[in-house]
This record gives sequence, C-alpha cells and structure tokens, in this order.
Amino acid sequence: MAKLESLKDIKVSASEGVAEVRKPKRDKFGRSYATGKRKDAVARVWIKPGKGDITVNSKSIDEYFARPVLKMIINQPFEVANRVNEFDVICTVSGGGLSGQAGAIKHGISKALNEYEPELRGVLKAAGFLTRDDRIVERKKYGKAKARRSYQFSKR
Repeated sequence: MAKLESLKDIKVSASEGVAEVRKPKRDKFGRSYATGKRKDAVARVWIKPGKGDITVNSKSIDEYFARPVLKMIINQPFEVANRVNEFDVICTVSGGGLSGQAGAIKHGISKALNEYEPELRGVLKAAGFLTRDDRIVERKKYGKAKARRSYQFSKR
C-alpha cells in the first residue's frame, strides 16, 4: 500500500512542471545558430529575419547548388513552417558531396528555426527535420572489393 501512495506522489509532482515554455535563443544581432549534419557534411547555419536570401559559403544558393532538387531540399523547413521568404540564411558547409551538404543545411535550418521560434518545434519534429539522418557510408572490409561486394569467383 505504501508503494501505491508513493507512486501517486511521483505522478502528481511530475505533472506540476508540465507547462514549461521554451525561450527563443538569439544573439545580439537577432540571429539564431545551429549546426546541421548529414553523411560527412557539416553545416554551420545562422538565420535572421529578412527577405529569403540564402548564402552558402559566400555564394548565393543558385550559384552553389545548380540542381533544383537540392534547392528544394534546403527550402523544405521554411515551407513546412509557413515561413517562406521570411528569413535570411547564412551558412558555411564543408565535407561530403553536394547532396550531403544540402541535407546538412536543411538539418541546420530546422534546428535554427527551432531555436528562433520554439513553437515551431512540433511541426518540424513531425516532418522529421530535427532528427539527424545518421546513415553513413559503410567501411570497406579486407578480402572484399567494397564494403560487401566480393571479388568475382571463377571456378576454372
């Protein structure tokens, strides 16, 4: 009987602190910062209110990413959050290829939006943008041509 009463006390004390409101994190320039990662690419992303300019490694998004699919990937967090053309993005990205870099920028933008406007967390999390995609290239094993591919077998 004593166990049941102590469990009730735990539930009551846990439910008292439910209404914790997250505060936005911004620097003295009104920007929010986040780091996004995908494959071997790492993106450092700053967002601030603006007219929708996206700068990647001191180049415009059109100059850096030629394929429209990569630009679409980068803009997905803004579309999901209904914040298209409301924020300027400045990011530096290194490592990996263009596809991994676009994924890293998307992850960084999502995290930075979450820092800037914490009420967007539910929308971004439901879309899966706050979760880091941890799939990376499998290492090559000895005795194999690639990670799993065997050398060609010849019976004769």
